[in-house]
Formats: sequence, structure tokens, C-alpha cells
Amino acid sequence: MTARAADRARYDRATAHLDAPLALVDLDAFDANAEDLVRRAGGKPIRVASKSVRCRTLLERVLAKDGFAGIMSFTLAESLWLARSGFEDILLAYPSADRTAFAELAADPKLAAAVTVMVDDVSQLDLIDGARGEGREVIRVCLELDTALKLLGGRVRVGALRSPLHSPAQVADVARAVARRPGFKLVGIMAYEGHIAGVGDAVAGRPFRSRAIRLMQATARRELAERRAAVVRAVRAVVPDLEYVNGGGTGSVQHTAAEDAVTEIAAGSGLYVPRLFDNYTSFSGRPAALFAQPVVRRPGVGIVTVLGGGYPASGAAGPDRLPVPYLPEGLRYDPQEGPGEVQTPLLGSPADDLLIGDKVWFRHAKAGELCERFDVLHLVEGDAVTATVPTYRGEGQTFL
Repeated sequence: MTARAADRARYDRATAHLDAPLALVDLDAFDANAEDLVRRAGGKPIRVASKSVRCRTLLERVLAKDGFAGIMSFTLAESLWLARSGFEDILLAYPSADRTAFAELAADPKLAAAVTVMVDDVSQLDLIDGARGEGREVIRVCLELDTALKLLGGRVRVGALRSPLHSPAQVADVARAVARRPGFKLVGIMAYEGHIAGVGDAVAGRPFRSRAIRLMQATARRELAERRAAVVRAVRAVVPDLEYVNGGGTGSVQHTAAEDAVTEIAAGSGLYVPRLFDNYTSFSGRPAALFAQPVVRRPGVGIVTVLGGGYPASGAAGPDRLPVPYLPEGLRYDPQEGPGEVQTPLLGSPADDLLIGDKVWFRHAKAGELCERFDVLHLVEGDAVTATVPTYRGEGQTFL
């Protein structure tokens, strides 16, 4: 029996009393992935990206482990909810225009002490001031650095379209604006190198593309390490007591941790290891989060149909954004239908061994987005469900 077949047998036994659709997290794999992230971080603390987890119980579990400290959130409303739930040191990874939430933040000493907001433009400070109302708490601020690699005098850009702050001078200018402005305190710098951390460099069946990606990423790492160090020096000249410099992502943990200028690493997807993280040479993880759909039809030889399954992930539309049938091994989509809103035909010889009511296990393309489809996660240890816990959605929280 292969390791994957053994996992399928465990998951089927663990959930035999449960009807699909359902989602589970294999805690043995989750914990092993957490340990691997810590090993790769080389002693620097890991700030957990909540959007990749979207379950308070699992956030608590990983933050209780040595090597993890703090949360990187994705909306301001989520940040306040987590702070009210008892989480501390929450860094909002994206700028916000949520005036109601800013008013709450500015009016509550506990929230203001726990949450740091992201800024890359002075006009964002204007928005916050305009939303304060009667609240006069000091707002903690982090500046985001654009990590994109620019070539040929800027005519070629590789990297996400995020912050407009690219050079040390640009970041330092905004740092001075924050430092001069009453009611704000600059505490950190963040730089997410998505073109390194979020792009696999070993694309199956694409050796030349994989080599090109590795060459690009090696060039980008060198350029960013030099520029990030210069940015940190420039900002520390304005704010000597800067608390942290955050960088990285699941796919670049060990590389980012090697930079002296970086004090902490961000990671989250590496806990669940969705399918987009299969194609990396620098690390491998264990798939920890899966969902099951029930077989409801057997249209013919080598074909079964499962209920639902059309759960595409965000990003540029394409096959890599689709979930994949994972267990039993050897199933594939009908290219004319793909994963459907209500039904999904699956092709392949393993279909002939599946009966009505059997479960087919899938892996989602991106990590936490799976939790937007399910109210609960069944936590599996060995071949038993040991707990069933709510996702954000199960707690009535759908932030985006």
C-alpha cells in the first residue's frame, strides 16, 4: 500500500460516521509542517498568516508552538475580531478603507495596542484621521516595501502590484511623514516577495520554464536582500526603535531568514500545504487540509460523479487554480466539464472501484480559501476525528 493509499484508508475510517461534503485537517501533517517551517526559519520567529488558516482553533494551536509569534491578518475587521478574542500582536498585511473599524481601533486602548495597520501612502493616514471620530488612541503603523524586481531601467517588472514604495528614499519619506504626525507610531516594515515565495520553481513537465523561474528568483533574492537592507537603514535613521522587519512567505522562508535585516518571517500556507505548493525544490510538505465529496452517480465504465466540488481559488484563472482529485489516486476531471457547481464527473480506472456514497478526497489550490466553503473542520489524528472546530465562516465571520 502506498503512503497516499494509507492516508485514504485512515481518512475514510476516521470519517466513516460523517456524510460528505466535509473538510478535514490532518493534525499529524499540520504539526510536521509547522516544525518544518520553524526549522527553515533558523531561529527567527514566524508570524502566522491568518488568511491561510481561517480557523481560530488552529491559529491557537500553531501559536502555542515554539518558533511562532504573532498573526498577520488580512482585513481590519478580522484584526479587531481576533484582538477581542484574545490574540495579541496582530499585523494587518493590507491597507484598509474601513472607516468604521478605524473608529473602533482609535477608541479602544486594548485594540490599539494589539493591532498594527499597513500604510504605503500618506493619504491613508488622512483616511484614518478622518475616521477617528472621538478616538484618540495612537495607531501603530507598518510600512510596506514593494519587492518587485525591475529590469531594463524599469521597463520589465517581475512581482506583485502592491506598494508604490520601492526605493529606500521613498520608504524613508513616508516614515518621516508618519513620525511627524500626531496619533501614529511607526513600528515595522513589511516586504512580501510573492514572486519568490509564491511561485513554484519545479513545474511538472516544464523543465525550461522551471529553470527560468529559478534564475529569476536567484536574481530577485540578491537584489531584494541588498535593497531591503538599505531600506531598513534608511528607516532606522528616522525611527531607531523600529520593532520588526517582516519578510518572506512559505516558499522563501529559509532564504528570507538568512537576511540580517529581517527580524521575522511570515508564513501560513505551509501549514496546510495546498496544491500550489507542490512545485518547489527548496522544501516539501505534507498535505494537511483536504475536502471530500460523495459519489452520487456512476454514469459508465471508468466514470463517477461526485456532488459539488467547483471551488476555484483566487488569482489569474487557469487550471492551477482548481482543486485536484487526490484520493483515490488516478482520478481526473472531464476536460469538457471540470469541477462543477453541483456535480463533478471524474474519469479514470479507480472510478470502477467506487460505490455510491464513497468519498473522493480533493486538495484545494490555495490554503485558507477552502474554509470559505465549510463551516467546520474535522481534526484527524491517526484514524480518528478527535475534534470538530468552526472555521471563520462557521463563526459567522466572512471578511472578504
